[in-house]
Amino acid sequence: MVGQSPRSPGEGRAAVLLQPFVHQVGGHTSMLTYDEHTVCKPLVSQELSFYESLPLAMRQFTPQYKGIVSVHLKKDSLGNLTLIASPGLAQPEPCGRLDGTGGDPTVTVWHKRKWTASGSSEHGLVRWSHTQVTKTFKDSCPGKMLLRTDLQYHTDSLLEDANGNQAERKSYNPWGLHCHRQHLNRMSSKHNENKLHQFLLLENVVSKYSYPCILDLKMGTRQHGDDASEEKKARHIKKCEQSTSASLGVRICGMQVYQADTGHFLCKDKYYGRKLSPEGFRQTLRQFLCNGNQLRTDLLEPIILRLKALLSVIRKQSSYRFYSSSLLIIYDGQEHKESAVPLDHRFPFPKTHGTNPSRVDVRMIDFAHTTFKGSKSNPNPTLHDGPDHGYIFGLENLIKILQNLSEGK
Repeated sequence: MVGQSPRSPGEGRAAVLLQPFVHQVGGHTSMLTYDEHTVCKPLVSQELSFYESLPLAMRQFTPQYKGIVSVHLKKDSLGNLTLIASPGLAQPEPCGRLDGTGGDPTVTVWHKRKWTASGSSEHGLVRWSHTQVTKTFKDSCPGKMLLRTDLQYHTDSLLEDANGNQAERKSYNPWGLHCHRQHLNRMSSKHNENKLHQFLLLENVVSKYSYPCILDLKMGTRQHGDDASEEKKARHIKKCEQSTSASLGVRICGMQVYQADTGHFLCKDKYYGRKLSPEGFRQTLRQFLCNGNQLRTDLLEPIILRLKALLSVIRKQSSYRFYSSSLLIIYDGQEHKESAVPLDHRFPFPKTHGTNPSRVDVRMIDFAHTTFKGSKSNPNPTLHDGPDHGYIFGLENLIKILQNLSEGK
């Protein structure tokens, strides 16, 4: 945890241009890239309280909390909206910084957009050329590998086709851009440019992966917080009852998986996940571990071991309720050499398992509705006894499904 005090204006670094986080696969809050190893999101006091009081045993399963930064909205003469961070905490050198030296104008390519009025009958279109996007990221974050395809986002690309099926998108996941657009619209309609907003700075948990394959799972049998209105409570209960949240304690909220045979990411969003039956959930979990050519069986045991370690920790967290939080399962779509070696038929996994613990990762995220005894944001929270049994139920079922996959069931 970073516990550094804000600097005076004269001591501050250059302002940072915030860019949409292109690997956001779920959620509704806009995640933004602060630098190559750091993302940021709007501050919610309950989430901040969680990170500030984080039990030591849970730290390996959550992003590192790096501090708070002030952010303001900026609009140019053409109506293009930009989010600018004013660093007040010591941080790594950012990518895409605005230091007044001019720089390459393509660093703003993510934000070049005139937002249509919400009542407009026409869908707005945002299109970035492959050349622009590649140049932007190569210049701002050297060494990051990009998907070699045009990046295109259309507002109705998230909708279903005429047959009620959701098209599989084979580009960078557009969900983060969808959230970012909504966020900018809300901010520009409610606040002027001078208003400062507080954002949390968090570890970018996928920065070490070349082609991050990410599964976003909404955990638990209950999603509404203790402070939810009756209307919101009823809405969330209905979503749980109509999805695998009720039957399995877990549902899919987003996914991207790199397909080695095509060179594209296959993406699914939360609307797809809500419709899945328990069998559909199992099939999608299998799809997440398939690279287009074969099932990545080499990943199963490392993921299962990490989930079991998390389960052990959660069982010991009395009074915590992780309502509406998500669990990310992450691996690199660029296969490691050992995964291509034929397996000894006497063993279900390579004998070298455990030698590369960074090959897979499991992280809990989104704690805006997490409650626990002693929460600073809520001195009188609803007190819950024992561990979060709904979360535990989801973890146990997830582990069981993965174990069945590893046994060929």
